[in-house]
Amino acid sequence: MMYGKNLLLTLTLSAIFVPGFAGVTDDPVIMSVDGKEFKKSEFEYIYNKNIRQQIEKRSLDEYVDMFRDYKLKVMEAEACGIDTTEAFIKEFTGYRNQLAEPYLKDSAVEDSLVAEAYDRLKTDVEVAHILLTVDGKLPGKGEDEVYKKAKSIVTEIRGGKSFEELAAKFSDDRSTADNGGYIGFIRGFMTVLPFEDAAYATKTGEVSEPALSRYGYHIVKVISRRPNPGEIRTAHIMLKLPAGAPENIRQLKRDSIFGIYERIVAGADFAEMAEKYSEDSESSKRGGLMPWLSSGRIVKEYEDVAFALKEAGDVSEPFLSPYGWHIIKLVEKRGVKPLADLKRDIIRRISRDERAGAARKALVEKLKGEYGYSFNGPNMEKLESVAVSYRPDDTRFADRIADSDDVIFSFAGKDFTAADFAGFLSGHRASQATGSNIEMLMERMEAFIDYSILTYEDSRLEEKYPDFKNLVNEYHDGILLFDISTRMVWDKASKDVKGLKKYFRRHKRDYAWESPRFKGYAVECMDDSIAGLVGKRLDELSGDSAVYEIYREFNGNGVKRVNIKKGLFACGDNGIVDCCVFGIGDKPADKTLPVVFTRGKLLKKGPECYTDVRGRVISDYQDELEKEWVKDLNKKYDVVIYDNVVETIKEQ
Repeated sequence: MMYGKNLLLTLTLSAIFVPGFAGVTDDPVIMSVDGKEFKKSEFEYIYNKNIRQQIEKRSLDEYVDMFRDYKLKVMEAEACGIDTTEAFIKEFTGYRNQLAEPYLKDSAVEDSLVAEAYDRLKTDVEVAHILLTVDGKLPGKGEDEVYKKAKSIVTEIRGGKSFEELAAKFSDDRSTADNGGYIGFIRGFMTVLPFEDAAYATKTGEVSEPALSRYGYHIVKVISRRPNPGEIRTAHIMLKLPAGAPENIRQLKRDSIFGIYERIVAGADFAEMAEKYSEDSESSKRGGLMPWLSSGRIVKEYEDVAFALKEAGDVSEPFLSPYGWHIIKLVEKRGVKPLADLKRDIIRRISRDERAGAARKALVEKLKGEYGYSFNGPNMEKLESVAVSYRPDDTRFADRIADSDDVIFSFAGKDFTAADFAGFLSGHRASQATGSNIEMLMERMEAFIDYSILTYEDSRLEEKYPDFKNLVNEYHDGILLFDISTRMVWDKASKDVKGLKKYFRRHKRDYAWESPRFKGYAVECMDDSIAGLVGKRLDELSGDSAVYEIYREFNGNGVKRVNIKKGLFACGDNGIVDCCVFGIGDKPADKTLPVVFTRGKLLKKGPECYTDVRGRVISDYQDELEKEWVKDLNKKYDVVIYDNVVETIKEQ
């Protein structure tokens, strides 16, 4: 039976962290195919994995036979050159890179970052800030000058000066400066990382040291902390109140909202009242229903009232926000999801901020020690002398060092020269450095070192980690197995009409029915005259296009005059067939299509051709083709199974 490639490969993903056979030194050959040897460890890996997943119990000998046939198919795929195609190489490389990812970073560091981020998601911090922007093109706005100013403001605040007054006077964030720098509650991932770090590192009631982000220096004041209240689903009724509305309008809106509230308290349906009276056009269509909300995602007035509601169904008294009057109904609450549910999303979000690469960088530092890394300072100074004249992202810099064999760093017995660095620069031009030429050189050299070490480590993963090697082999062979099986069995069977007909004739008895089937059309029509015309056309037409042609002729201009269902119907499958053919039940009648009838034939013993049971026939024909194919492969290739090695697995 045909299985999708994605399903096959998804199943293997579950084994990424399954304990393998690291440290195996006695790894004899268990099987050879035309001289190509397969080790015991590979068989054990697949054998043990299948035992854990199997539903039907199989013996070890059966698994040996399955392993043999599996390898025969893979070798046939290689003999057909499938492993050399661009499509295979691209797909396999993509999967291998995905599998390698966990091995190319320090998992302990990543777990620590994830745990910290999750803790921050569980705690809200109420903050205000003073922002001093940095712009080296403006006088007094260079990074050093702004930092000194920020430090002086921190000193004044800690000396007793009002944070709010200093925010109003100095903050470049004018959206909050007039409000004493007040922002509200934040949690992890809601702000840039330097701001977030400062907020969570600062004690309640205190101010942080200046924290530099891409916006400038922030001085963060922590006002309070609270547990993340989770998320809520609310419905609301809103009456808009424009700023500066005259008193008579203000009073009219107030009277109206309280009148609505009184009717709700008296038992009026909230959704109906929202649909009728709410001036929020989007939510009123849904009975006032709003999207899921978390704190910090809506105006404070709405948030405070909404999160104060305790039980689903509770309704607030009317209150004012900057948008107007509201009445809120609490629909549902949910807490913060467990770490297991959020981990993948947290890792994805970490990869987008300054924490990106931290786990990789930590692994690089470990590998430097493992591989005996050394750095040549004097030769690096030669590069710095070139950088005085040219920025490293200037092609002239790379041209100046392209032929230099000066060794810059070494590890694992390999030397990396200035010429190697030039090659790296030509293929990796992106740089995070915005400062001087020397700063960019240092950043690019660090990137080159990291890239070189991780590339070398990547090349050794199969050697260092037997689990990884086995899993990569499984992906490699799985892709080949899918492609060759598609070519030799699955597509071949589904497209071989002549073969399907012949197979069906030979096995027709296998598809016999215990009860009759009706093969044909179940028809509903607007009236008797339409039914007569449709019946006549069904007698005239044949093939798969019959229903389409009738719909095209009789249905149009928004009027449905006929409805047809074509198929193979058992008793109970269709009301029209049950009544008209099998003589049970009442005749179903749609008010708009009251006239019903059938056209077709009753097949009492079984299908008349393979298309009546196409899916089953194709599946069975595929099984037959595969058995024949495997038999031919066993004749084509010389297979040797070392029973003495198989016996050692039995002993385990």
